[in-house]
Amino acid sequence: MRRWPSAAMTDPSEHLNAPIGLPGSGRVRYGAAMELWRLGQISAEALEVYRIASAHDRRDPRVMLREAGLPAPPMPAGQSALRTLYDEMRDYLLALDHPGKAEVKAGLPANPGPARAITPRKNAVADQWLEPALQTITLDCPRLAAAITAALPELEWVTYDAYPLDKIGAPFAKGHAFASILGGDAPFAAPDYDMGLFLIAPGVLYRDHHHPAPELYAPLTGPHDWRFGPGRPLMAKAAHQPVWNPPHQPHLTRVGAVPFLSLFVWTKDVNELAHVLDAEDWAALESAALV
Repeated sequence: MRRWPSAAMTDPSEHLNAPIGLPGSGRVRYGAAMELWRLGQISAEALEVYRIASAHDRRDPRVMLREAGLPAPPMPAGQSALRTLYDEMRDYLLALDHPGKAEVKAGLPANPGPARAITPRKNAVADQWLEPALQTITLDCPRLAAAITAALPELEWVTYDAYPLDKIGAPFAKGHAFASILGGDAPFAAPDYDMGLFLIAPGVLYRDHHHPAPELYAPLTGPHDWRFGPGRPLMAKAAHQPVWNPPHQPHLTRVGAVPFLSLFVWTKDVNELAHVLDAEDWAALESAALV
Protein backbone atom coordinates (compact mmCIF):
# COMPACT_ATOMS: atom_id res chain seq x y z
CA MET A 1 0.00 0.00 0.00
CA ARG A 2 1.36 3.39 -1.00
CA ARG A 3 2.30 5.74 1.84
CA TRP A 4 3.62 9.29 2.12
CA PRO A 5 7.44 9.01 2.28
CA SER A 6 9.07 9.71 5.64
CA ALA A 7 11.91 11.87 4.30
CA ALA A 8 13.67 14.46 6.45
CA MET A 9 11.51 17.52 6.90
CA THR A 10 13.75 20.03 5.13
CA ASP A 11 10.67 22.00 4.01
CA PRO A 12 7.71 21.53 6.39
CA SER A 13 5.31 23.10 3.90
CA GLU A 14 5.99 20.23 1.47
CA HIS A 15 4.89 17.71 4.09
CA LEU A 16 1.99 19.97 5.05
CA ASN A 17 0.68 19.33 1.53
CA ALA A 18 0.95 15.55 1.72
CA PRO A 19 -1.63 14.02 -0.66
CA ILE A 20 -5.05 13.57 0.89
CA GLY A 21 -6.04 9.94 1.36
CA LEU A 22 -2.63 8.28 1.58
CA PRO A 23 -2.27 6.13 4.72
CA GLY A 24 -0.48 8.09 7.42
CA SER A 25 -0.76 11.41 5.60
CA GLY A 26 -2.90 12.99 8.32
CA ARG A 27 -0.17 12.52 10.92
CA VAL A 28 2.46 13.77 8.47
CA ARG A 29 0.47 16.95 7.88
CA TYR A 30 0.04 17.49 11.63
CA GLY A 31 3.77 17.01 12.25
CA ALA A 32 4.56 19.57 9.56
CA ALA A 33 1.98 21.94 11.03
CA MET A 34 3.61 21.71 14.46
CA GLU A 35 6.97 22.64 12.94
CA LEU A 36 5.47 25.58 11.04
CA TRP A 37 3.71 26.74 14.23
CA ARG A 38 7.03 26.56 16.06
CA LEU A 39 8.54 28.72 13.32
CA GLY A 40 5.70 31.22 13.61
CA GLN A 41 4.37 30.55 10.10
CA ILE A 42 0.90 29.34 11.09
CA SER A 43 -1.36 30.23 14.00
CA ALA A 44 -2.37 28.12 16.97
CA GLU A 45 -5.90 28.04 15.52
CA ALA A 46 -4.59 26.56 12.27
CA LEU A 47 -2.49 24.05 14.19
CA GLU A 48 -5.62 22.88 15.99
CA VAL A 49 -7.31 22.27 12.65
CA TYR A 50 -4.43 20.02 11.60
CA ARG A 51 -4.59 18.20 14.95
CA ILE A 52 -8.29 17.46 14.48
CA ALA A 53 -7.74 16.30 10.88
CA SER A 54 -4.69 14.16 11.72
CA ALA A 55 -6.79 11.12 12.63
CA HIS A 56 -8.50 11.14 9.24
CA ASP A 57 -6.17 10.70 6.26
CA ARG A 58 -8.99 11.56 3.85
CA ARG A 59 -10.02 14.77 5.61
CA ASP A 60 -8.56 17.86 3.95
CA PRO A 61 -7.49 20.45 6.53
CA ARG A 62 -7.36 23.14 3.83
CA VAL A 63 -11.12 22.81 3.45
CA MET A 64 -11.51 23.04 7.24
CA LEU A 65 -9.29 26.14 7.32
CA ARG A 66 -11.36 27.85 4.66
CA GLU A 67 -14.61 26.98 6.44
CA ALA A 68 -13.19 28.46 9.65
CA GLY A 69 -12.10 31.65 7.89
CA LEU A 70 -8.41 30.92 8.50
CA PRO A 71 -5.59 31.66 6.00
CA ALA A 72 -4.50 29.03 3.49
CA PRO A 73 -1.38 27.07 4.49
CA PRO A 74 2.00 27.94 2.95
CA MET A 75 3.09 26.23 -0.25
CA PRO A 76 6.48 24.49 -0.65
CA ALA A 77 9.38 26.83 -1.39
CA GLY A 78 9.48 27.90 -5.02
CA GLN A 79 6.07 26.42 -5.86
CA SER A 80 2.90 28.46 -6.27
CA ALA A 81 -0.58 27.07 -5.74
CA LEU A 82 -1.47 27.96 -9.33
CA ARG A 83 1.52 26.10 -10.76
CA THR A 84 0.70 23.06 -8.64
CA LEU A 85 -2.87 23.18 -9.95
CA TYR A 86 -1.68 23.50 -13.54
CA ASP A 87 0.64 20.51 -13.13
CA GLU A 88 -2.08 18.34 -11.60
CA MET A 89 -4.59 19.29 -14.29
CA ARG A 90 -2.07 18.64 -17.05
CA ASP A 91 -1.19 15.22 -15.63
CA TYR A 92 -4.87 14.31 -15.42
CA LEU A 93 -5.64 15.46 -18.96
CA LEU A 94 -2.68 13.74 -20.56
CA ALA A 95 -3.70 10.41 -19.03
CA LEU A 96 -7.09 10.44 -20.79
CA ASP A 97 -7.83 8.59 -24.03
CA HIS A 98 -10.08 10.33 -26.58
CA PRO A 99 -10.00 11.38 -30.27
CA GLY A 100 -8.57 14.85 -29.49
CA LYS A 101 -5.72 13.65 -27.30
CA ALA A 102 -2.96 14.91 -29.62
CA GLU A 103 -4.59 18.36 -29.96
CA VAL A 104 -4.98 18.72 -26.21
CA LYS A 105 -1.40 17.63 -25.53
CA ALA A 106 0.03 20.03 -28.12
CA GLY A 107 -1.25 23.03 -26.18
CA LEU A 108 -0.19 21.92 -22.68
CA PRO A 109 3.51 22.74 -22.18
CA ALA A 110 5.38 21.06 -19.37
CA ASN A 111 6.50 24.52 -18.28
CA PRO A 112 3.79 27.14 -18.83
CA GLY A 113 6.04 29.99 -17.68
CA PRO A 114 5.44 32.36 -14.79
CA ALA A 115 1.88 33.01 -13.68
CA ARG A 116 0.53 36.44 -14.55
CA ALA A 117 -1.11 38.60 -11.94
CA ILE A 118 -4.89 38.51 -12.24
CA THR A 119 -7.63 39.85 -10.01
CA PRO A 120 -9.26 36.93 -8.18
CA ARG A 121 -13.02 37.10 -8.44
CA LYS A 122 -15.52 35.37 -6.21
CA ASN A 123 -18.63 33.91 -7.73
CA ALA A 124 -21.93 32.90 -6.13
CA VAL A 125 -22.09 29.60 -8.03
CA ALA A 126 -18.55 28.63 -7.04
CA ASP A 127 -19.17 29.72 -3.46
CA GLN A 128 -22.19 27.45 -3.18
CA TRP A 129 -21.33 24.40 -5.27
CA LEU A 130 -17.58 23.98 -5.60
CA GLU A 131 -17.06 22.56 -2.13
CA PRO A 132 -19.75 19.84 -2.51
CA ALA A 133 -18.19 18.90 -5.85
CA LEU A 134 -14.70 18.70 -4.36
CA GLN A 135 -15.95 16.48 -1.55
CA THR A 136 -17.06 13.89 -4.11
CA ILE A 137 -13.65 13.70 -5.84
CA THR A 138 -11.37 13.69 -2.79
CA LEU A 139 -11.27 9.88 -2.63
CA ASP A 140 -10.40 9.18 -6.27
CA CYS A 141 -8.46 12.37 -7.15
CA PRO A 142 -6.94 13.53 -3.84
CA ARG A 143 -4.02 15.44 -5.36
CA LEU A 144 -6.16 17.28 -7.89
CA ALA A 145 -8.82 18.08 -5.28
CA ALA A 146 -6.15 19.41 -2.92
CA ALA A 147 -4.59 21.51 -5.69
CA ILE A 148 -7.94 23.09 -6.59
CA THR A 149 -8.60 23.88 -2.94
CA ALA A 150 -5.18 25.45 -2.43
CA ALA A 151 -5.49 27.64 -5.53
CA LEU A 152 -9.01 28.93 -4.82
CA PRO A 153 -7.90 32.34 -3.50
CA GLU A 154 -6.10 32.97 -6.80
CA LEU A 155 -8.84 31.93 -9.24
CA GLU A 156 -11.06 34.26 -11.24
CA TRP A 157 -14.48 32.65 -11.57
CA VAL A 158 -16.67 33.91 -14.41
CA THR A 159 -20.33 33.28 -15.25
CA TYR A 160 -20.60 33.42 -19.05
CA ASP A 161 -23.25 35.90 -20.19
CA ALA A 162 -22.95 35.96 -23.99
CA TYR A 163 -25.80 33.48 -24.58
CA PRO A 164 -29.26 35.05 -25.15
CA LEU A 165 -31.13 34.46 -21.90
CA ASP A 166 -34.31 33.31 -23.64
CA LYS A 167 -32.31 30.69 -25.54
CA ILE A 168 -30.01 29.29 -22.86
CA GLY A 169 -32.52 29.53 -20.00
CA ALA A 170 -32.23 31.20 -16.60
CA PRO A 171 -31.19 28.06 -14.66
CA PHE A 172 -27.99 27.68 -16.66
CA ALA A 173 -27.37 31.41 -17.00
CA LYS A 174 -27.40 31.75 -13.21
CA GLY A 175 -26.09 28.29 -12.34
CA HIS A 176 -22.63 27.92 -13.86
CA ALA A 177 -19.11 29.33 -13.60
CA PHE A 178 -15.68 28.69 -15.06
CA ALA A 179 -12.12 29.59 -14.15
CA SER A 180 -9.43 29.56 -16.84
CA ILE A 181 -5.96 28.40 -15.84
CA LEU A 182 -4.21 28.50 -19.24
CA GLY A 183 -5.35 30.87 -22.00
CA GLY A 184 -5.59 34.42 -23.27
CA ASP A 185 -6.79 36.00 -20.02
CA ALA A 186 -5.68 33.20 -17.69
CA PRO A 187 -2.86 33.17 -15.12
CA PHE A 188 -0.72 31.16 -17.57
CA ALA A 189 -0.66 32.68 -21.05
CA ALA A 190 -1.47 30.71 -24.20
CA PRO A 191 -2.55 31.96 -27.66
CA ASP A 192 -5.81 30.52 -29.00
CA TYR A 193 -6.10 27.85 -26.32
CA ASP A 194 -8.13 27.66 -23.13
CA MET A 195 -7.93 25.18 -20.26
CA GLY A 196 -9.64 25.45 -16.91
CA LEU A 197 -12.37 24.37 -14.51
CA PHE A 198 -16.09 24.34 -15.29
CA LEU A 199 -18.83 24.10 -12.66
CA ILE A 200 -22.62 23.71 -13.02
CA ALA A 201 -25.15 23.50 -10.19
CA PRO A 202 -27.11 20.26 -9.64
CA GLY A 203 -30.20 19.65 -11.76
CA VAL A 204 -29.32 22.28 -14.38
CA LEU A 205 -29.79 21.65 -18.10
CA TYR A 206 -27.05 23.07 -20.32
CA ARG A 207 -29.15 23.23 -23.46
CA ASP A 208 -28.14 22.06 -26.93
CA HIS A 209 -25.41 24.26 -28.36
CA HIS A 210 -22.32 24.17 -30.57
CA HIS A 211 -19.21 26.23 -31.29
CA PRO A 212 -16.27 26.28 -33.72
CA ALA A 213 -13.76 25.39 -31.00
CA PRO A 214 -12.83 21.72 -30.62
CA GLU A 215 -13.57 20.92 -27.00
CA LEU A 216 -12.68 18.37 -24.35
CA TYR A 217 -14.72 17.87 -21.21
CA ALA A 218 -13.02 15.83 -18.50
CA PRO A 219 -15.77 15.44 -15.86
CA LEU A 220 -14.56 14.86 -12.32
CA THR A 221 -18.06 14.18 -10.99
CA GLY A 222 -20.95 12.13 -12.28
CA PRO A 223 -23.04 10.56 -13.53
CA HIS A 224 -24.53 13.26 -15.75
CA ASP A 225 -26.62 12.97 -18.91
CA TRP A 226 -25.38 13.95 -22.37
CA ARG A 227 -26.68 14.03 -25.91
CA PHE A 228 -25.13 15.07 -29.18
CA GLY A 229 -27.92 16.60 -31.23
CA PRO A 230 -31.42 17.98 -30.55
CA GLY A 231 -33.97 15.19 -30.27
CA ARG A 232 -31.39 12.47 -29.80
CA PRO A 233 -31.61 10.24 -26.70
CA LEU A 234 -29.73 11.11 -23.54
CA MET A 235 -26.94 8.89 -22.30
CA ALA A 236 -25.51 8.80 -18.79
CA LYS A 237 -21.76 9.21 -18.47
CA ALA A 238 -19.81 8.51 -15.32
CA ALA A 239 -17.15 10.66 -13.72
CA HIS A 240 -13.73 10.51 -15.43
CA GLN A 241 -15.26 9.56 -18.79
CA PRO A 242 -13.95 12.19 -21.25
CA VAL A 243 -16.20 13.82 -23.84
CA TRP A 244 -14.57 15.12 -27.02
CA ASN A 245 -16.60 17.52 -29.17
CA PRO A 246 -15.21 18.21 -32.67
CA PRO A 247 -15.93 21.66 -34.14
CA HIS A 248 -19.67 22.42 -34.33
CA GLN A 249 -20.61 19.12 -32.68
CA PRO A 250 -24.00 19.73 -31.01
CA HIS A 251 -24.02 18.77 -27.34
CA LEU A 252 -26.21 19.05 -24.26
CA THR A 253 -25.50 18.25 -20.62
CA ARG A 254 -28.06 17.59 -17.89
CA VAL A 255 -26.44 17.72 -14.48
CA GLY A 256 -27.31 15.06 -11.96
CA ALA A 257 -27.73 15.19 -8.21
CA VAL A 258 -24.15 16.30 -7.55
CA PRO A 259 -22.60 19.44 -9.04
CA PHE A 260 -20.93 19.07 -12.41
CA LEU A 261 -17.22 19.79 -11.98
CA SER A 262 -15.07 19.26 -15.04
CA LEU A 263 -11.79 20.21 -16.59
CA PHE A 264 -12.32 21.76 -20.00
CA VAL A 265 -10.05 22.45 -22.98
CA TRP A 266 -10.68 24.45 -26.14
CA THR A 267 -7.80 23.77 -28.51
CA LYS A 268 -8.37 26.60 -31.04
CA ASP A 269 -10.91 29.22 -32.18
CA VAL A 270 -11.45 30.12 -28.54
CA ASN A 271 -12.71 33.63 -29.33
CA GLU A 272 -15.52 32.40 -31.59
CA LEU A 273 -18.97 32.52 -30.00
CA ALA A 274 -21.06 29.48 -29.09
CA HIS A 275 -24.63 29.23 -30.38
CA VAL A 276 -27.73 27.63 -28.87
CA LEU A 277 -29.61 25.13 -31.04
CA ASP A 278 -33.40 25.02 -30.79
CA ALA A 279 -34.98 21.88 -29.37
CA GLU A 280 -38.59 21.10 -28.47
CA ASP A 281 -37.99 19.01 -25.36
CA TRP A 282 -36.09 21.40 -23.06
CA ALA A 283 -39.07 21.95 -20.76
CA ALA A 284 -39.56 18.20 -20.35
CA LEU A 285 -35.86 17.61 -19.72
CA GLU A 286 -35.68 20.41 -17.17
CA SER A 287 -38.76 19.22 -15.30
CA ALA A 288 -37.26 15.73 -15.11
CA ALA A 289 -33.82 16.95 -14.01
CA LEU A 290 -32.08 14.86 -11.37
CA VAL A 291 -32.23 16.90 -8.16
